[in-house]
Amino acid sequence: MTSDVLTTGSEKFFKDDEIIVSKTNLKGRITYANRIFLDIAGYKEKDVIGQPHNLIRHPDMPRCIFKLLWDTVQEGKEIFAYVVNRCKNGDHYWVYAHVTPSFDNSGKVTGYHSNRRVPDRKVLDESVIPLYRELKTAEQKSENRKQGLEASQSIVSAFLAEKSMAYDEFVMTLGQGKRRGFR
Repeated sequence: MTSDVLTTGSEKFFKDDEIIVSKTNLKGRITYANRIFLDIAGYKEKDVIGQPHNLIRHPDMPRCIFKLLWDTVQEGKEIFAYVVNRCKNGDHYWVYAHVTPSFDNSGKVTGYHSNRRVPDRKVLDESVIPLYRELKTAEQKSENRKQGLEASQSIVSAFLAEKSMAYDEFVMTLGQGKRRGFR
């Protein structure tokens, strides 16, 4: 399930009490990255500031989930999501992300803020990874990227409609947020 981007298949982990934090501008370019982000991803601060956040995008991450995430925060709403990221050396790490818009004093969105925590391994293995694998397979079977995105969006939309919930509501039903003190 990988593309031309370097991947090693080796997973990295961070501690339960650590939080990965990054901030971006409205275009998704990194304006802040905390030490935990830099350490796990294998970058120096000078390497990431000003770069697109998709610098750490893993090729196994379904595009439809990123579109859903991006559409949600651009509407001024927060979202919770499971994301697999790629380290500079090709390793990967999973996160449970809480992404929110950042607002100025007048209520205008000025950028985005993401806090990422260690995900529940059981939730990943039993729910998230199988769903993401199905979505990514649909994307790859399509004739082009646009059709692939549409195919995976259709699958995730039907999946969520069957459950009568939005993606982040589905994520919350998996139990991660309750254990971590969210909502």
